[in-house]
Amino acid sequence: MINKSWDEFLDNEFKQEYFQKLSEFLKNEYATKTIYPPKEEVFSAFYFTDLDKVKVVILGQDPYHEEGQACGLCFAVKPRIDLPPSLINIYKEISDDLGIKMSRNGYLVNWAKQGVLLLNTVMTVQKGIANSHKDKGWEIFTDHVIQKLNSLEQPIVFILWGSNAQRKSEFLNNPKHMVLKAAHPSPLSAYRGFFGCRHFSATNSFLRSKGLEGIDWKM
Repeated sequence: MINKSWDEFLDNEFKQEYFQKLSEFLKNEYATKTIYPPKEEVFSAFYFTDLDKVKVVILGQDPYHEEGQACGLCFAVKPRIDLPPSLINIYKEISDDLGIKMSRNGYLVNWAKQGVLLLNTVMTVQKGIANSHKDKGWEIFTDHVIQKLNSLEQPIVFILWGSNAQRKSEFLNNPKHMVLKAAHPSPLSAYRGFFGCRHFSATNSFLRSKGLEGIDWKM
């Protein structure tokens, strides 16, 4: 599940030694353990959002690690799955920021199709063990994704919530882009600066100032 606009970039990454090692690791993990998301959904972020149409990048840490949740889009869950606490807080901030009444649908494909790249910095996880695929090579891959996006001429808003995502800001030096930072929307940290960040209205104001259509954030 990869959009052809990403082919050249991804083909090059898949040939790299680090990615070959990551692939071998994942092959064994999927064969011997329960890993999320399903193999065919790992690259969903690149399937739903064209490279040349990226307007916004939202970075997560790693996929949800409970059954039926992870779908390859950060913070999203599959249809008919209960909303996780972080996503509930994201919806609450959207409601407070824009006055939008949110649904109980957590499958954020509508955002992705509008140009919101929903990217986890680590893209797979073992069932029940958060961050279990940390330091296996995904961080190198997503560093390269961020560097590629930083090099583009099209204006992009990078939304970095929490310390893990904010580490990627070292790659963001293109003045054409906008970088927004806040605490992570997790219940453990949302009251330390995520609530009230108004990143959704700020994103749309920036995009419109560049002559682009804002994101319809309602679900």
